[in-house]
Amino acid sequence: MPGYTIRLFGDPVLKQRAREVEELDEGLVRLVDAMYTTMYDASGVGLAAPQVGVQRRIFTYDVGEGPEVLVNPEIVETAGEWTFEEGCLSIPGLSFEIVRPNAVTLRGLDLDGNERTIEADEYLARVFQHELDHLDGILMLDRLEPDVRKQALRAMRERDLLTVPAAPRNGKPRL
Repeated sequence: MPGYTIRLFGDPVLKQRAREVEELDEGLVRLVDAMYTTMYDASGVGLAAPQVGVQRRIFTYDVGEGPEVLVNPEIVETAGEWTFEEGCLSIPGLSFEIVRPNAVTLRGLDLDGNERTIEADEYLARVFQHELDHLDGILMLDRLEPDVRKQALRAMRERDLLTVPAAPRNGKPRL
């Protein structure tokens, strides 16, 4: 199945809150299949529907255990704090240290409509939080201190990174 073009920083779709998925149907299955293709083609470990221009609360991920999807996910509990260098398929070529909770409990649905509750920590917790941010119209740049954000935006303009295809940096996968 062909993939999608990943929307880059500056695209207004990335700043909008995605709508709840109301129907789990064949169209959603096709969307998820195309999102898997797009995520793998971009060497990503996670991909939210808004990153491919679809305003629905769904994301795919694979941290090495096979492709997974969550529909209408929500964080129901967090714990701890962890700083980690984070990248994003919609902001190619840059990564930043972002502080997030170290552990989360996430609840959502699978494609069959079954409720899933997942307890995750460290890297998987970070992937979940990053993708959920996309569903809420939040980019990792929004998580930076104002002076660091200003430097990041300047670097993006100088490098014209808004038109470069997403790719891993130093072999690190992008979220």
